[in-house]
Amino acid sequence: MRNLVLSVIGDDRPGLVSALADAVAGHGGNWEQSQLAHLAGKFAGIVAVAVPADGAQQLIDAVTSLDGLLEVAVHSADGPVERATATALTIGLLGNDRPGIVQEISAALNRSGVSIEKMTTATREAPMAGGTLFEATMEVLVPADADLGAVRTELEAIAAELLVDLGIGGS
Repeated sequence: MRNLVLSVIGDDRPGLVSALADAVAGHGGNWEQSQLAHLAGKFAGIVAVAVPADGAQQLIDAVTSLDGLLEVAVHSADGPVERATATALTIGLLGNDRPGIVQEISAALNRSGVSIEKMTTATREAPMAGGTLFEATMEVLVPADADLGAVRTELEAIAAELLVDLGIGGS
């Protein structure tokens, strides 16, 4: 079997997932995992598929020819990545929206060797105070050789500077 990762984007409308699923299944592929969303009028996502090696090129040709529906980029994958012993954490942020929040938090995590496994962000109107709130949820892996206390301390300092609420918990 060959593992492929498909990144997809197109103007949001009914039938996009069906068209992609038809192309995958029609060429012997198995849809294994995905993250799909409506973002700013676009439909975007990433899909992991497995396909018999002898049918991979036909599947690639089928999904990349969905012109007019979806733009699809295909990437080869070696299968599941083995993770070293690490501490799983969930990080939540909520505060007034401003440029740089993701950059500052991700830079702090990177300095400690922390891997962001999943991140979801959104903005929404602040119900009582007016303005816009920024909200983020991250699932991260802290390597065994990282100082978990130092990671927490740095994130708390950044949260205080950015004036955002920070929650850190085990997964």
